[in-house]
Amino acid sequence: MNEPRPTVVRERLAEHEAAAVSALVERARAADGVSALNEQALLRLRDRDGRVRHVLGYDGEQLVAYAHLDQSRTGADVAAECVVDPGHRWAGWASAVLRRALAEAAEAPMLLWSHGDHPGAARLAERLGFRRVRDLWRLRRDLGSDAAPLPDVRLPTGVTVRSFVPGQDDDAWLALNARAFADHPEQGAMDSGDLAARLGSDWFDPAGFLLAERSGVHGARLVGFHWTKAHPGEVGEVYVVGVDPYEQGSGLGTALTLVGLHHLAERGMGSVHLYVEADNAPTVRIYERLGFAHVGTDTQYRNPGSS
Repeated sequence: MNEPRPTVVRERLAEHEAAAVSALVERARAADGVSALNEQALLRLRDRDGRVRHVLGYDGEQLVAYAHLDQSRTGADVAAECVVDPGHRWAGWASAVLRRALAEAAEAPMLLWSHGDHPGAARLAERLGFRRVRDLWRLRRDLGSDAAPLPDVRLPTGVTVRSFVPGQDDDAWLALNARAFADHPEQGAMDSGDLAARLGSDWFDPAGFLLAERSGVHGARLVGFHWTKAHPGEVGEVYVVGVDPYEQGSGLGTALTLVGLHHLAERGMGSVHLYVEADNAPTVRIYERLGFAHVGTDTQYRNPGSS
C-alpha cells in the first residue's frame, strides 16, 4: 500500500505557488492531451477573496499534485479538480490531495471533474465513494478549405448582430447570461468578477464576442450572444452561445452559432470545437447537422458528503 503523502492547504497562493501549479498543469496537459483544470479553476489560481482552497502535494520541494476546491457557490455543491505530475502517478498523490480536499469541504457534497474521462480518475472516484453524474461532450468540426461549406446565416426578422463593447455591455450581458443559463451550474453563476477576468485574458477579442439585438419601440434589446475564442494553432472555439428564453424557438440560437462559425472561418481557423451536455439531445442534433462530431468527454463525479 502507498505511504500517506504530505499535503498543505492554502487559502491564497503565493505567486511562485500559482506559477508552480500552472507549470504542473502544463506538464500533465502535454502527457494527456487535455488540461486537468478548466478555465475557471485556472483563472482563480490567483484569487484573493477566499472563494477557493488550494491543496498542494510536495515530493521534497517539488510540487507534484494539486487539488482545486471552489466554495464560491453558497449552499451548493463544492467543485473540485485535481492534477498529478505524470512522473508521480500511481503513487498515492491523487488520493492524498483529494482526501485532504474532502476534509476541507467539511463533509459538504462535492463535484469532481475528470477532463478527458481518464480511467485512472474513474477508479479513484469509485474508491473515494463518488458516482458518475454528468458527461460533457467535446465536439469538433473542420473549417478548412476541404471542409463542408457552412450554411448561410438567417437571422430572425428585427435582429442584428454587433461586437461586444467592454464597459458598455457588461451589465446587460450579465443579466442576459443569467436568464439564458438559469439552470446551468457554471455558466449561470458568472458574476462581474468572472466576466472581468475573461475580458482581461490574453485571448480576449471583442470582435469575436458577438451580440444579437432586437429592435423595438423602446430601442434595441440584447437577446442573444455567441462568444467565440481563438486558440493557438488556428483552432477556434464556440466558447458559449446564449439566447434569451423569450427567443426560444425563433431560430436565433442556430443563427448565432453560424455567425460565430463564419467569423472563425474568416479569421483563418482550420477547425473549431465546443462543449455540450451529453444528455442535451436536441442541441447535440443541431451541432451534428452543422457538421460537428464527438471527439472527447469530460466527466463529473459526485460525493454526497454527509447529506
